Amino acid sequence: MKNSKIFLILFLISFSFIAKGQVSYEPNETLIYKTTPQTTLKLHVFKPEKHKKKDKRPVVVFFFGGGWSGGSPKQFYQQARYFSERGIVAISAEYRVFKKHNTTPFDCVRDAKSAIRWVRVHASELGIDPDRVIASGGSAGGHLAACTGVIEGNEEVGEELKVSSVPNAMLLFNPVIDTTEKGYGLKKVGEARKTEISPCSHVREGIVPTLIFHGTADKTVPFENVQRFTNLMNEEGNSCELIAYEGEGHGFFNGSFFRKKNTDVIFNSTMEKAMEFFKELKFIYK
Repeated sequence: MKNSKIFLILFLISFSFIAKGQVSYEPNETLIYKTTPQTTLKLHVFKPEKHKKKDKRPVVVFFFGGGWSGGSPKQFYQQARYFSERGIVAISAEYRVFKKHNTTPFDCVRDAKSAIRWVRVHASELGIDPDRVIASGGSAGGHLAACTGVIEGNEEVGEELKVSSVPNAMLLFNPVIDTTEKGYGLKKVGEARKTEISPCSHVREGIVPTLIFHGTADKTVPFENVQRFTNLMNEEGNSCELIAYEGEGHGFFNGSFFRKKNTDVIFNSTMEKAMEFFKELKFIYK
C-alpha cells in the first residue's frame, strides 16, 4: 500500500511537469474585427508571455488556405504559437469563404485588407508596432496576404481608409500568386476579372519585402508562378526571396498540429528561416 502511494505521488509529479511543458495551441483571446452581412469575423490572437499593452511588438497576421471556399484559422495556430513564444504577437484571421458565406475571392481580399487595417488602428490596445506588421498565409490565404501588399484598391467601403491596409512585410507559404490560366483560380475570379487580384499582374516598384516558401512539386499552384513573381519583384527593385523545397507538394509547410501525420521538420525549417527574415528587417533582434 505504501509503495502504491509513493508510485501515485511520483506519477502525479511527473504528469505535472509534462503538463507544464506542453504547448497550448489555443489563442489567448479572440477579437471581432469586422461585421459583414453574412457574419462577424474574428482575429485569433496569440500573445508573448507577460505581454503588455504598452509593448510595441511586431505582429504577424495569418490567413488560412482553402481555395477561398473553406478552411480554418487553426491551420496557422502552430506557427502563431511559435512566433508568440519568441516575442512576436501572432494572429490567425477569419475571413468569409464561399462554402459558408457564398462569397468570392474579391470579398476575401477585402476582408484581409480590413484585418490589416484593424490591427493598425488598434495597435495600442494590442501592444504592437503599427510599422512592423507582417502579412502571412498559405495557398489562397497566401494570396490574400500577397494582395494586401500588392493589390491597390479593393478596400471595404466605410472603413478608415486613411489608415493603410498595406503590411510592412509579407511571409508567403505556397501562395496563389497568379489567378489567370497560368496559375490557380481562374474559374473563381472569372475570365473578365482574371488579372484584377492577380499579384503577378500588379508588380511595381515599392512593394514591401517578401519571403516565399514553395514546393517544387506543387501541383495546385505551379512553382513557375512564384519564380516569375520573384523575378518580377526583383526586376522592379523590390526585395523578394524564394526558398524552394525540392520535391515537396502543396501544403508541405503544415506542422503536426494541423496535419497529424506530418513531422515538424519542414515546419521548423520554415519558422527558423522566417525568424532570420524578421531579423534582417530589424523587426526583431534576437
